[in-house]
Amino acid sequence: MDSQTSKIEIAKLILELEDPKLINRIHEMILDESSKFRKSLTQHEKEEIKIGIEQLNRGERISFEDFLKKVS
Repeated sequence: MDSQTSKIEIAKLILELEDPKLINRIHEMILDESSKFRKSLTQHEKEEIKIGIEQLNRGERISFEDFLKKVS
C-alpha cells in the first residue's frame, strides 16, 4: 500500500471514531511527532522553510518539473 492510500485509510478510520479520548490521543500523538520533527531541523533549514512559505504567499511559484530541472 502506498503512502497516499495509507493516509486515506487512516483518515477514514479516524472519521469513523466515536471515542473522544482515543481521538484526543491520536491528535496528541500527531502533534508530538510534528513537534519532534520541527525540533530536529537546523536553524538554517527553518529559515529556508520560512523563506519558501513567504515566497508562496507572494505567489512566487514554479512547477515541480521546473524545480527538478533547476536542481538537477
